[in-house]
Amino acid sequence: MAGLFSQATLEQVRAASDIVDIVGSYLPLKRAGANFVALCPFHKEKTPSFSVNPHRQIYYCFGCHKGGDVFAFIREFENVDFPEAVRRLAERARIPLEFEGGGQEQQSRHLKEQLLRIHEQIAQRWQNTLAREPAGQPARDYLASRAVPPEAVKLFRLGCAPAAWDDTVNWARGAGFDLGLVEKAGLILRKEGTDRFYDRFRGRLIFPICDEQGRVIGFSGRVLSAEEKTAKYVNSPETPIFTKSKVFFGLDKSKRALLEAEFAIVCEGQLDLIACFMAGVRNVVAPQGTAFTAEHARLLKRYVNEVVLCFDSDEAGQNASARALDHLLAAELAVRVAVVPAPHDPDSFIKAMGGPAFQQLIARAEGFFDYYLNRLCSANDVRTDRGRIAVLRAMAEAAHKTANVVLIDTYAQKTALRLGVAPDAVRAEFAKLRHAGAPEPRQGEEAQPPQNQAPALTRDEFRLLHLLFKEDDLVEWAAAHLDPAWIGNPTVRRIVTERFSAFGAGTWQGVPSFLDALADAESQGLIARAIAASYVEGMAARRLEKESRDHFRDRALQDPTVDMKGLVTGLRNEHLTLEISRLDAQMALLEACSPEQEAMIRKREILKARRKAPLAPLADAAKA
Repeated sequence: MAGLFSQATLEQVRAASDIVDIVGSYLPLKRAGANFVALCPFHKEKTPSFSVNPHRQIYYCFGCHKGGDVFAFIREFENVDFPEAVRRLAERARIPLEFEGGGQEQQSRHLKEQLLRIHEQIAQRWQNTLAREPAGQPARDYLASRAVPPEAVKLFRLGCAPAAWDDTVNWARGAGFDLGLVEKAGLILRKEGTDRFYDRFRGRLIFPICDEQGRVIGFSGRVLSAEEKTAKYVNSPETPIFTKSKVFFGLDKSKRALLEAEFAIVCEGQLDLIACFMAGVRNVVAPQGTAFTAEHARLLKRYVNEVVLCFDSDEAGQNASARALDHLLAAELAVRVAVVPAPHDPDSFIKAMGGPAFQQLIARAEGFFDYYLNRLCSANDVRTDRGRIAVLRAMAEAAHKTANVVLIDTYAQKTALRLGVAPDAVRAEFAKLRHAGAPEPRQGEEAQPPQNQAPALTRDEFRLLHLLFKEDDLVEWAAAHLDPAWIGNPTVRRIVTERFSAFGAGTWQGVPSFLDALADAESQGLIARAIAASYVEGMAARRLEKESRDHFRDRALQDPTVDMKGLVTGLRNEHLTLEISRLDAQMALLEACSPEQEAMIRKREILKARRKAPLAPLADAAKA
């Protein structure tokens, strides 16, 4: 993951990104001894359990166990991948990024940066037009007619593209931008067969479309007069920085609310989203139109496990709800549907009934299959054979998409009740109508064969990690005397192996660099937790998880060197005891006094003697 950037670049960005400064720009940190504390942003709590260690440049939460370095914090808080976390911190520190692999990647990044700069500047241009220029008056009148408040206009950076055919073209020339590049940004078009250009967005209210970081990557322009015979909306085309199927309007402003609410409201249009947001309903996003894609579903899955579809009450909006099902189920998202009473859409409903009424509408949203069954029974006459068959077929097809036998049986029964027929008959028809290629129904987790579970983390393994990352002077001795095979927990075993390798190769550059190299969140959190245990005394005992205190209660005053020797000896002896137990089990299956059994007896005695012997370097033990 870190291989995209040179190591020198990573270290430069890290050195310029003090973790207290970075975390403090997101959270109100308070000093607690040598460290800083705050309410954890990753889970709900009333008493601070989130701690930042400026010496080690790591954070750790004693409540939810998340931890890591400054890159891990940005990755977790902003819900982005590692390269994006590095890029954001580099931008903050004004450090140019150097990529491993050279030219092509650099050129692509340079192009995207140019397009982002163009989009930001034209967004400012259109904002100014809306706010101050006579050309923005039609858009100001339209916003007033829709009761869009000034604070919403400012928050969502709404603008107005003048009605002229060459306003953006002239603006680009005046700003010194190459028109071919502005064309690539999707802002202007080339007149066929000529070298002349004209504006894509003309006489429209402009909604800037932002990425998750809040950077303008595209635009949606709404016509200002219902009488105009033109498309209601004009959107940016696909560009190197904008892919319609992978972007939600408003996600940059709602992503924290999504995580806190644990579900996302998906509405149809920009004005719907703005109305929701200004009414205090902020866990909301909007695709570009009603086209909901698999990429949209996967993007939402990064934030939530449940989605409430709230499209318009007209036929197109309700059909869009049905079309979204496949993608949402494929992303393993639970789905509900909130039906806004006709003739309203979310925007007009909130204007008429208020934000609390809309919140109640969302709270009462039905599960998708209940909604779908009601819709099918309304659209088909269930008093006729034709109507009953249509409902039966549609419900069978939809329910089988879940591949869940419990849901399939539940909705077979509900369908039977609505149609007034026997449940067993509907179950039989559902089984016959399972469409070709559908996945076999799954029984649930409890029906799966039990899997071998990794040994749980022991107190001694946790203490070993604490010493290896707190007491650098002990690593050389531990590497010479501790065989990682003695460690039962595979995560700890891997961490220790990597720690020894970094020491042996001379590549150890401190905890933050080591965390980046490990990459996986489980290992990072465990190391952060082990290190955090060294400053347990800096926080009130009632604020700490009991488990972490118990790990150290009987060792708190122990000398680290003596402690390390005792830990390694204990791990060795426990490993040898297990080996002896395995030999005993094998010998019980052999013929008494057989050569095989006698060989095992001799091996058993060697292991027992080794268990009683003082701890020796691994090389000496191998000779023995």
